[in-house]
Amino acid sequence: MARLSRAQQQARTRTSVLAAAREEFATQGFRDARIDDIADRAELTRGAVYSNFPSKRALYFAVLTDLVERADPPPDPPAAAGTPAQALGALARTWIGRLPLTQGDHGPSRLRTGALAEALTDERTRLPFAQLTSLNAILLATALENLGPRIPRRRRVRIAEIALTTLYGVDQMAAVAPGFGDPFDLVRVCEDLARLDLDDAWLPTYLPYTAPAQPDDQPWSPPEAVDAVRGEPAWLGADGVVAVLGTHRLSAVEEAVRAARPSDALTAVVVTADTDELMPLARWAVTDVVSCLRRAFPAPAWPRLRVVLDHQGVVAAAAGLPRVSDKTETCVRVRAGRIIARATGPGASHAAATYTVREAS
Repeated sequence: MARLSRAQQQARTRTSVLAAAREEFATQGFRDARIDDIADRAELTRGAVYSNFPSKRALYFAVLTDLVERADPPPDPPAAAGTPAQALGALARTWIGRLPLTQGDHGPSRLRTGALAEALTDERTRLPFAQLTSLNAILLATALENLGPRIPRRRRVRIAEIALTTLYGVDQMAAVAPGFGDPFDLVRVCEDLARLDLDDAWLPTYLPYTAPAQPDDQPWSPPEAVDAVRGEPAWLGADGVVAVLGTHRLSAVEEAVRAARPSDALTAVVVTADTDELMPLARWAVTDVVSCLRRAFPAPAWPRLRVVLDHQGVVAAAAGLPRVSDKTETCVRVRAGRIIARATGPGASHAAATYTVREAS
């Protein structure tokens, strides 16, 4: 038998740890799961577990992400999902289909229902999770807007926020009272949400006072990246706007979404100073929602916004940010392989998205 390379051995160890952790979390729950027991299940040492995952929480989020990514490839969305109501109903059916149906269900569905509560048990994760949920609401809202009438294009962020609030609430009820309520009622509620007129307008009050983007002239040579929305490689060299946002500032990406030109490539680069726990949280939170979105919405309606989870900070470094924090908020405008403008601080995404060459003269 050929000897495994170091990379192959590491991949095998990681796979064994994830499988053992999945069983431990499903049967014991997050709080009562023990790293020593996970190591025993995997027939590894405690040190081998920690060499792959720095904490129990990071391992938990990695297990959740692995479950989503290992799910069957999404089928083609039904042809009938051509309206916001139909698509939001399909999203709800997909979401509810992942939940445990009985108190004795210890499969993958039970793992997921406790995730929200665990994300909020530590003060460090609360604001990032809230901002990740806001990012998901923007992604869902723009997909809904793409299915709506082109003129006028209605903002649907508030509807998306209510839908996610409802679905996350269903998660919690499934954790404490599996089988409670009629799933078909929940689907109808989500369908009806899409028909609400909430007078939703994009009116950020501070943007008129935001400092304009400053001219720049730096080469733009972005590294390879993956778009978490589509689950595929993303070429970041196209002309457009790249917003580098810490996990405390993710909702600011809507400034770029609303201000960017129709021809702009639009990318949100998620960064954090806590790559051990917050990046696994970000990976799960985004993947969990967009996996349902891809199943419910036809591909032409998927958001134009690309989301890159910049674990190593390499995209941020290419944008001129060698160091990042969870409060990072920098946006650059790219044209013809160069960064031509840069903005930093509150309003940066709006400033870079609205920048024109005339501003430099």
